[in-house]
Amino acid sequence: MRRERTITMADKPSVLFVCVHNAGRSQMAAAWLTHLAGDRVEVRSAGSNPGDRVNPAAVQAMAEVGIDISKETPKILTVDAVRESDVCITMGCGDTCPVFLGKRYLDWKLDDPAGQGVEAVRPIRDEIKTLVEGLIAEIAPAKPGTTA
Repeated sequence: MRRERTITMADKPSVLFVCVHNAGRSQMAAAWLTHLAGDRVEVRSAGSNPGDRVNPAAVQAMAEVGIDISKETPKILTVDAVRESDVCITMGCGDTCPVFLGKRYLDWKLDDPAGQGVEAVRPIRDEIKTLVEGLIAEIAPAKPGTTA
């Protein structure tokens, strides 16, 4: 029998964003979720083959909207990170994410910002924001009477 954990309003859901290098898409997604949901969601990001640093164009694009990811560092994807997350969102990493029953998996089809200038990263940043806003509305909506 397959059991899925239902995320209730009383829970603090956890989300893991995964891309290959953990240097662009997943870093921007984690930053947007942290910025927009605050402490209502636990946020992680990782990569199947992490890069040496966060993509400078992603850092610049996020800085343009007032979010600083310059001190973030790419992290390796671990089985524990997946196990401890309620929702795992992949972004172009294929089948490298371990699968556990009861987890929710989403695959966001996004262009890879690797090697791109900030002009190419801006639309990716904005698309990620829209996806994150939809995710928040589903798993961690603001409580009535609050603004966050």
